[in-house]
Amino acid sequence: MKTHPKEREPDHAGSADATGADEAARPDASSDLKAEGAGCHSKAEFSKASARSLGNADLMDRLEADYPKGPHDQPQSMCPAFGSLRVGLRMRRVATILSGSACCVYGLTFTSHFYGAKRSVGYVPFDSETLVTGKLFEDIVESVHAMADPKKFDAVVVTNLCVPTASGVPLQMLPRQINGVRIVGIDVPGFGVPTHAEAKDVLSAAMLAYARQEAAEGPVLPPRDGLKDKPTVTLVGEVFPADPVVIGGMLEPMGLAAGPTVPVREWRELYSALDCAVVAGIHPFYTASFREFKAAGREIVGSAPIGLEGTDAWLSAIGEKCGIAADRTNASRNAMRGAISAALGANRIDGRITLSGYEGSELLVGRLLVELGADLRYVGTACPRTPYSEEDAQWLEQHGVEVRFRASLEQDLDAFEAFEPDLAIGTTPVVQKAKESATPSLYFTNLISARPLMGPAGTASLPGVISTAIANKDRFLKMQDFFEGVGQGDTSGIWQGVPEDKSGYRQKYAARLKKSQNAVDNGESVGC
Repeated sequence: MKTHPKEREPDHAGSADATGADEAARPDASSDLKAEGAGCHSKAEFSKASARSLGNADLMDRLEADYPKGPHDQPQSMCPAFGSLRVGLRMRRVATILSGSACCVYGLTFTSHFYGAKRSVGYVPFDSETLVTGKLFEDIVESVHAMADPKKFDAVVVTNLCVPTASGVPLQMLPRQINGVRIVGIDVPGFGVPTHAEAKDVLSAAMLAYARQEAAEGPVLPPRDGLKDKPTVTLVGEVFPADPVVIGGMLEPMGLAAGPTVPVREWRELYSALDCAVVAGIHPFYTASFREFKAAGREIVGSAPIGLEGTDAWLSAIGEKCGIAADRTNASRNAMRGAISAALGANRIDGRITLSGYEGSELLVGRLLVELGADLRYVGTACPRTPYSEEDAQWLEQHGVEVRFRASLEQDLDAFEAFEPDLAIGTTPVVQKAKESATPSLYFTNLISARPLMGPAGTASLPGVISTAIANKDRFLKMQDFFEGVGQGDTSGIWQGVPEDKSGYRQKYAARLKKSQNAVDNGESVGC
């Protein structure tokens, strides 16, 4: 595989004591902030300043460049580490260690249960003393050594959450490998990585960087299923399991094959992902991963084979980047035109729709809805605008759709109120708001994103669930009428008698609450 060699970082297996001493000698960032009167009006700004002053300035610069913020600085969905943890838990022979507040780790272990990972999540606890003195880093080193068993694992992923990142715990000082087990350290702070989707990129890029260096240094393991006999197209983005198969069928007439999908399921797939003819940025926000592919000399193609126009343009771009003869590319394009046109003719959507989500495929789904006949008015995504989302954004805007990158919950709700859709596709709070208004709604992540979207299969998969949901309008109206007058806010719930008005309670304690909030804003109260 042709890659660009990267300078190997030194092995720091024996540097724990020195690091601890250095940590103890570092200045207290909070004293600097208070001296300047900065008064962190948001905890995120305080954490960023602390991270910079304690040795993580380069990290913060890179995160801010890769994942630019929007109208909100903090994630409005789940903790971003949810995404990177999920990637690690899905990989074969990969162990995970979390370093962060106990409450955060407790909540994140939900991921392992929710996805049925059937494996433990390592945790390195800390207190004020171990954090300040640098003993936490020594504890992490000890834990990594204890877990690095080559009979069980190919790699151990160590993740710093908010507090260790803000405190400058230096995961880059971890040994590169222990007993042949790779050690991959990443920082996924909520104040630096806006969404869980982008945290998947953080871990994927770190693994790609490691694998790229390994490939540059010598022979590496082939894929478990063997090498493909054709040039491959690496797919970047979590897609429905059937989509790579569908894409592979599209590429076959062109003499190409679908390669691994990043995030990968096994370490050795990283080598195959790098050893491709071209990279398909199905999800366009994997900025750090794309940087690794470019360093390996690979080109990136944006958008995806979605709908009629999207599939045709994508196949043309792939053929051009791979130097495929025009007649072979046209054979695949013509076959897809016929199949997708037939699917569009047999499957239509009638209704006004608003769409929002935080997975990164929102624009792709929007394109498909428009081609299926839906009156799509708004697409909001929590992910950022990148060069690889431009084609989809322009296409939607040309078709009269308002597109919002880094959309906040407030913007998604405003769009729902303004456009009065027949169906709202969105995140949990958007779905809740819609149902309260007797409007049919679907949760994007589980009911839309988790189904085939590419090629003819995608064209046929959406209309059924969309049309069925829109047809439920009468049921929502009946429920609204049935529960009319039951109560809202203070009067909601089950009561033996007439509920009392408790609005005075909030007024009585409003001043006390405001004083408490000001203490946090002014830096007088510091905690996790």
